[in-house]
Amino acid sequence: MNWHQQPKEKLEDLLQVSTTAGLENGQAKARLRQVGPNTLEQKKKVPGWLLFLRQFQDTMILILIAATVISAALGEYIDAITIVFIVIMNGILGFIQENKAEKSLDALKELASPTMTVRRSGQWMTIPSAEAVPGDIVKLTGGDKISADIRLLEASNVMAEESALTGESFPVQKHADVLTSSDVSIGEKENMAFAGTLVTKGHGIGVIVATGMQTEMGKIAHMLSDSENSETPLQRRLSHLGKMLITGALILTALVVILGIMQGQPVYKMLLSGVSLAVAAIPEGLPAIVTVVLALGVQRMIKRNAIVRQLPAVETLGCASVICSDKTGTLTQNKMKVTALAGGNGLTFRKSKKPFERAKHEKLLTYGALCTQIAVEKQENPGMKEELRRDPTENALLEAAEASDISLPSILAAHTIKKDFPFDSDRKRMSVVVTNKKGQSFVITKGAPDLLLERTTQIEANGRVERFTPMKKQEVRQTITLMANKALRTIAVAYRPLKAGETISSAETAERNLIYLGVEGMIDPPRQEAKDAIKECRQAGIKTIMITGDHKDTAAAIAKEIGLLPEYGLVVTGKEWNQASDREKARMIQKTYVFARVSPEDKLNIVKVLKSQGHVVAMTGDGVNDAPALKASDIGIAMGKTGTDVAKEASALILRDDNFSTIRSAIKEGRNIYENIRKFIRYMLASNVGEILVMLFAVMLGMPLPLVAIQILWINLITDGLPAMALGLDQPERNVMKRPPRSSTESIFARGMGWKIISRGFLIGVVTLIGFMTALYEQPDHLVRAQTIAFATLVMAQLIHVFDCRTNGTIFDRNPLENKYLTLAVLSSVVLLVLVIYTPMLQPIFHTTALTVVEWMLVLALASIPTFALAGRTLFRPASRKPAKA
Repeated sequence: MNWHQQPKEKLEDLLQVSTTAGLENGQAKARLRQVGPNTLEQKKKVPGWLLFLRQFQDTMILILIAATVISAALGEYIDAITIVFIVIMNGILGFIQENKAEKSLDALKELASPTMTVRRSGQWMTIPSAEAVPGDIVKLTGGDKISADIRLLEASNVMAEESALTGESFPVQKHADVLTSSDVSIGEKENMAFAGTLVTKGHGIGVIVATGMQTEMGKIAHMLSDSENSETPLQRRLSHLGKMLITGALILTALVVILGIMQGQPVYKMLLSGVSLAVAAIPEGLPAIVTVVLALGVQRMIKRNAIVRQLPAVETLGCASVICSDKTGTLTQNKMKVTALAGGNGLTFRKSKKPFERAKHEKLLTYGALCTQIAVEKQENPGMKEELRRDPTENALLEAAEASDISLPSILAAHTIKKDFPFDSDRKRMSVVVTNKKGQSFVITKGAPDLLLERTTQIEANGRVERFTPMKKQEVRQTITLMANKALRTIAVAYRPLKAGETISSAETAERNLIYLGVEGMIDPPRQEAKDAIKECRQAGIKTIMITGDHKDTAAAIAKEIGLLPEYGLVVTGKEWNQASDREKARMIQKTYVFARVSPEDKLNIVKVLKSQGHVVAMTGDGVNDAPALKASDIGIAMGKTGTDVAKEASALILRDDNFSTIRSAIKEGRNIYENIRKFIRYMLASNVGEILVMLFAVMLGMPLPLVAIQILWINLITDGLPAMALGLDQPERNVMKRPPRSSTESIFARGMGWKIISRGFLIGVVTLIGFMTALYEQPDHLVRAQTIAFATLVMAQLIHVFDCRTNGTIFDRNPLENKYLTLAVLSSVVLLVLVIYTPMLQPIFHTTALTVVEWMLVLALASIPTFALAGRTLFRPASRKPAKA
């Protein structure tokens, strides 16, 4: 139903109510039973115990549980306890995050006003807002929170703050007139008041047309509950990797066991070794490493004023290819500012934070500040606090005067406001009757320039009052058009001296034969830091799109000023977007940088179209209207200062300082986190490949096993643990913000990492086998010595290889001692290796024996080959050749 098009008589008929008497009490109760309470519904909550159990359905968690059973069966209780701890830790963290994600509808519900003033059976009464029903006649006054969708019947200077719902940066003037057009956005329905918004001033009467989930706020709640949280790219990659590793580990382990038994090895011994290999091959440390790396990234982000609500959020932002940003409060400061003055003295633009020249514009600035409702209220109540200033337009007029050292107290000290005629939606003007210290009285009027010019007969220029000729009026109109084209909201100021004894009884008598003084042009100024952030994001291959409910010209002007809108870029309105077909939208979105006059549904649709084209979408916002798109995007980013609770609860990342440039730091952190996780996976899998291959090759050659089960488990627990954790703390590479964003479909083994894992793992296995064979050849009867050399060679090869994993190039590209945590981790692993080899108490447990200096020289020489041989191949490659995979 297009309620904004219905006249009063039709409304009474459709809603079966008398606007003078309201609903009867019995009628209201019947409707309440029929439509339900005026509250937002919540989907049925999942019990806490079930939510906790769901955390153990993930593929990697199931692997951990299997590894726990295997380790316990082998008698490795310490390993089993460690894995159990990892499983429980991941379950608790997942439970906490998922539990928080369900609070968005609760926050929405809290926005409702607790009470309403309605007319029942001819009497005004206050009722709980939950009991309001369609057809209730409602009274609205300044400061009221609106808790239902209302069609206004009467409106006296009603202004409504709707920025949380529509994105408008200043209160909207409301009226009770019928609108003829059916195709209007929420922000253009000026005879409607919506649930979740605020009446900033004025008073009015209206009839409720929608309650609860049928309101515009309720529709947003529907979209919030229907939207599903997407898996992050990292979660998808790790899930896929887990399945691959399970399959590969089981196949290779089974092959080793079968071949060993066929070669005559004892069945029990081969089964024990096979199970140990399976435990080593399954990366039980991966979820813990990922959790720790992300948690550390979260701590670094807090220092950069970003609060991460979900651990994978930082990584997801690191691979974002598009940032959809709200304008008001995100790219702009969410406050109006006078940036231009035009009068008889010409057009002046305000430069940066510098004030206007007082001598040139004193009268325009003074009269503009004096003709405000704030000045009227301040005179009536001198103790009025500054935070009571609600109207951004009037705040801007006062700020422009105060910046030029014309304060409101000094203005009121020199003038007395005798009478005021508040701003009216029909007149689109406000006037005050003022007397100065000299006893001179005059009228000051401010309002819409086009209407005010019709009531002016003279113009003041350079201190002289002249006739306002048609030619001069045309020049003024051209100047106003120029200001409007720069997306400035214009407010004209005029005045008229009163004759001695002249009395003003109405606005009509006051606002005639005026002297035109000038126009003040204002805009919601952009954040300067946003301009730099957008530039850096573009260098990183990330497109920024502005999505706003504001006017097209205003949005385009802001976008150009901050460098967001290139010459070839399109500015598209919500109406144009909705009229386009799906195929046209897919083409249009490639060149569109600004979406203006959009609804919450439009924002959600834009995000979905971007995601359907393979983009990883980050969505910033602060209002209720942003919440569905925030939740549907790959990562939602809410404003911490100005953001609503709904936006924050629907987001994965909150900017504590509302600073768009903070996103740039998050992107850098996210990219580094993902690269650090790749480093860990590269190191871990290359090591595991080496362990499996040395066993497989030995069995295929009919040799004794180079490693015993306890040695494999020790390597898996110690060598893969500390160094891998330290890789998660690695510093970002220099070119991390010069690379394009990753594709959301990119394999975790992309960019040559698969080749590096196989090649290094193959060489690690080969050199370990060579060390074993060499020792066995020298002393065939000393199997423990050969196994110790193989054990030491495998460990040292992995510890040297960990430094190679720090870069996409070679080990020579970065200072190996730069990461002090990695250096300490490697030294700790070496110390533990030496203890296992030389401690008499541990030797029988780990089947080791003391090695000589010569044997250590052999171990180190062999262990260096996998890393330095391939690095040298890259280092001495001819410069003219294209770099190959190292």
